[in-house]
Amino acid sequence: MPLTPNEFYTNALNATDADGRLPLSRLTGWEIFPFEADGLRVVPLEKPVIPEQSRRGENGSPCDSCASIGRGEIWQDDRWRLITFSEPSGAPLVMMLLPKDHYDLTDLPDDLAAEFGRLIVHTARAIESLPNVARAHVSRWGDGGAHLHVFFFARPEGFAQLRGTCFAIWDDLLPPTPRDVRDNDALHVAQVLVTSYGGRATSP
Repeated sequence: MPLTPNEFYTNALNATDADGRLPLSRLTGWEIFPFEADGLRVVPLEKPVIPEQSRRGENGSPCDSCASIGRGEIWQDDRWRLITFSEPSGAPLVMMLLPKDHYDLTDLPDDLAAEFGRLIVHTARAIESLPNVARAHVSRWGDGGAHLHVFFFARPEGFAQLRGTCFAIWDDLLPPTPRDVRDNDALHVAQVLVTSYGGRATSP
């Protein structure tokens, strides 16, 4: 059985320094860490708060994802949509896959779960078919909203420094990709997805 929140907190505190800060050693020792270690400090770990605050779209709170249907889609079918964001970011392309109906990952019906798995693979293939893209990173966190949303990050070719989980941080640090380039790449992904999976390409 996992540790209780208080046990987890106590275990973490046992590894802290006199100021209650965890060491940076494991993270900064990774060659793809995007910051220099000198001067960096870990913020103190806060005590657990139970129960947690509701996410957007949970316990009667408004769901941003449900309200945004019809905005930003570059591909959709009857049950799924693939969107870009209003503003480009540092990655060549960042997209998000969502079901049209309000489901989280753990309550997806089996038929949607099967489609979800196939769509992740087809979307990653479509992104990796872009010239100069080495990898499609796929991420799901789910702490902000209760409506399932999975991120796809296109990692540019030739930049081994940007590989791995830190690429989501690099996406915030790098200057935005030009909008016209981002939009053309998104259209390419949508068209490849139509050919390989079905659905229809739409305008964001």
